Amino acid sequence: MRFGIHNPSWSYDGGPHEIFEGVKAKAQWADQHGYSWFSVMDHLIQLPFVGGADEPFMEGWTVITALAAVTSKIRLATLVSSVAYRNPALLAKMASGVDIISRGRLTLGIGAGWHEPEYKQYGWEFPPKPATRIAQLEDAIKLIKMLWTEPRATYHGKYFHLEQAILEPKPVQKPHPPILVGGSGEQLTLRVVARHANACNLFGDPEVVQHKLEVLQRHCEKEGRDYAQIERTNSTGLMIAKDEAALKAKKERMQAPEPFRGYALTVPQAVELVGRYQQAGIQTFICSFFRNEWESMQLLAEEVMPHFT
Repeated sequence: MRFGIHNPSWSYDGGPHEIFEGVKAKAQWADQHGYSWFSVMDHLIQLPFVGGADEPFMEGWTVITALAAVTSKIRLATLVSSVAYRNPALLAKMASGVDIISRGRLTLGIGAGWHEPEYKQYGWEFPPKPATRIAQLEDAIKLIKMLWTEPRATYHGKYFHLEQAILEPKPVQKPHPPILVGGSGEQLTLRVVARHANACNLFGDPEVVQHKLEVLQRHCEKEGRDYAQIERTNSTGLMIAKDEAALKAKKERMQAPEPFRGYALTVPQAVELVGRYQQAGIQTFICSFFRNEWESMQLLAEEVMPHFT
């Protein structure tokens, strides 16, 4: 089992102009304390279940590019980039650059997109049917792979196209950086994972995740794909304390909402939860921490991760 940190909140000490210093310190700490993954959301406004829409919020690709230059081991990703927010050929070029800067530590996290208010604010067209957005995602992945692997790429898809396009230099990773598809729709999204992705990211409790992975395995069988080739990741929110009394005090001190979105746990409970995800088939357990709280990150690294690594 590998462990990662996801950064959905940009609430750091020092005000909005110190945000990058906060996320840099967090990523560098994770880089040196056994975590194998660090990701940020690729949105332009904060999501309603994380914070207020008018909170300061940094653009994801700018951040992981900067983090690529100040970390050395940890894998970097967006979790995940909406296919609609950038032309996929441009995204392929950006991702190749980050892979080079990081010396081969990029995972391209990409998804179909869903947050309609953000589309409207920034003037992007929001296809109302999920099937349309997922078809755009599949089209984009094909185009990106072609740009990453062919000297000149010509691609005529339903939504995107290329004409003898050059992308140089190519990414460091061969044949290309891993592509992670976020989302767990059973009929369409997980079929795209089976056809094209190197990794998936799933939400939900261990029982839900296990069911989704069983669906993915069936899609792989139909597509002739080796299920074992797909890295299985899960994202969840955590708040951890030594014992029940410390957990109660922490929730009160941090004004954690009830119900808490994620898991508020003691260390033994966290060990038990991670074990359940491992049994469900998860290989990389990616955690977000309420208001970027340091003690939970430290407890996970020092008292939970040694049980699994």
